[in-house]
Amino acid sequence: MLTIDDIRAFPLFASLPDDDLAHLAHSSADLHLCAGEFAVHEGGERALYAVLTGKMEVIKTFDGVERTLGWRLPGTIFGEVPLALSSPFPGAYRASEPSRVMRVDAQHYYQLAAASPDIAFKMGTLARERIGGLQGLSAEPPKPRVTMIGSRWDDACTALRQFLARNQISYDWMTPDAPELPARWPGASPPEQDCPALRLADGTVLSRPATRELAGLLGLQTQPRLEEYDTMIIGGGPAGLAAAVYGASEGLRTVVLEREAPGGQAGTSSRIENYLGFPNGVSGDELASRALQQARRLGAEILVTRSVDRIDVEGRSIHLDGGGIIRTRTIILATGVTWRRLSIDGFDRFIGKGIYYGASRSEASGTHGLDVFLIGGGNSAGQAALYFANHARRVTLVLRGDSLEKSMSRYLVEQLRGKSNVALQLRSEVTGAYGDTHLTAIDVRDDISGEVQRHDCGALFVFIGADAETAWLPPEIARDARGYVLTGDDVVKAGRWSHSRDPYLLESSVPGVFACGDVRLSPVKRVASAVGEGSMAIAFAHKYLQQDAR
Repeated sequence: MLTIDDIRAFPLFASLPDDDLAHLAHSSADLHLCAGEFAVHEGGERALYAVLTGKMEVIKTFDGVERTLGWRLPGTIFGEVPLALSSPFPGAYRASEPSRVMRVDAQHYYQLAAASPDIAFKMGTLARERIGGLQGLSAEPPKPRVTMIGSRWDDACTALRQFLARNQISYDWMTPDAPELPARWPGASPPEQDCPALRLADGTVLSRPATRELAGLLGLQTQPRLEEYDTMIIGGGPAGLAAAVYGASEGLRTVVLEREAPGGQAGTSSRIENYLGFPNGVSGDELASRALQQARRLGAEILVTRSVDRIDVEGRSIHLDGGGIIRTRTIILATGVTWRRLSIDGFDRFIGKGIYYGASRSEASGTHGLDVFLIGGGNSAGQAALYFANHARRVTLVLRGDSLEKSMSRYLVEQLRGKSNVALQLRSEVTGAYGDTHLTAIDVRDDISGEVQRHDCGALFVFIGADAETAWLPPEIARDARGYVLTGDDVVKAGRWSHSRDPYLLESSVPGVFACGDVRLSPVKRVASAVGEGSMAIAFAHKYLQQDAR
């Protein structure tokens, strides 16, 4: 319990009268932290903290790497920058040994500062000093974790760049003929046949590495730590990450299996404007990054570059690609969907060389000053068009329909109309693609007149809907004709339920196997609904473990 003498020991509070000190002692939290326990996480709500005993480490994550910025010893405070700027904590504070910390919430601090201007002045001075330190930190040149040499139109180079970007690994990429290559690549540059070549921050040089090999060298988890889990989540999109957060927070041994990078299709969205709690919108990769940090902090394991060869539903075992078996008591399918492909002459040879299914923010810089086309009229196409409009000379949306309003949210339609370099071609479709080593032009046909026009095209992004790729699932898990997993009442209607009880809302035809997000048969395909279903799946998994599991 805090006392007046505890608080008076801090120079900031030493001049306060006993009544104010007594009020602080009564209203403040007395945190007793074990080594490794956090007083506040990065992004935490603003408050004032004072270290009574022990030692606090100031840490911040840069490009997935934790970095120590400083220490707070007894008699010192922290939280002055968030209070001065009315912002979340820019870093985290973790006890490096058993520590005791006082926490004054923001409301009580502001009341104290209003009554004691001297405290407000001292806090402002300290905040300016700390902000100056942060400015010095920001002036340090960033060091990429990977330096890459590779052709822009090399499929392997494109795949590695996408992998690094999706996993939020900072990298510096140059083409083999880049004039700055000698200055940025120490020693002799690799021959073109060895590209893409990568140099890691520790000096390791790789030639055309597999993504799993690269992931391991970068510290990403690719192997499970346990032989058996309470729940395995297959897919690391919004639904899968939500399930991971709730599963780990409720004490379940939780592992997520993701074949590329956490975030799913939502992770490629340049801006999600209508997600609850983000009034200014949030990019897909930022949302995925926050969810990923949260899941890991709570104890969930996230395996990347791994996929499933097959599921043994009877033995509750997952057979991984490349070997390895994981046993699990429950399974949550959150594999999402895959973009549909177009059957147009010339398309296949330009995939990754100017034609892309879906889009990510990392591809925007490659469209600078170019004429870019997007096929599709849904929200994903609208979000991408808005983002690319900030880089490309001109962005043209091509769709077969006669109106954007029929398939796109109104807020996106209004924003697109406000962009002077965004054009719309209704009742039209792309019929051909041309180029030598990469895409340079496309044919667009007007479906009313039948006229075909050829347009210069620096990049073409396709958003024509998606389908569930679930052919790899065992036959015991019921699906509809398009591959979507049946759950709840749909399983009963299909005559695929034989258990004595009714299936739970998100339960598949196999008890203990659940589906959530876009892979589940449902008319609603939204990020928010996927997150909700992911959390619900854990609740049903809990029920199954309590009542059904042997």
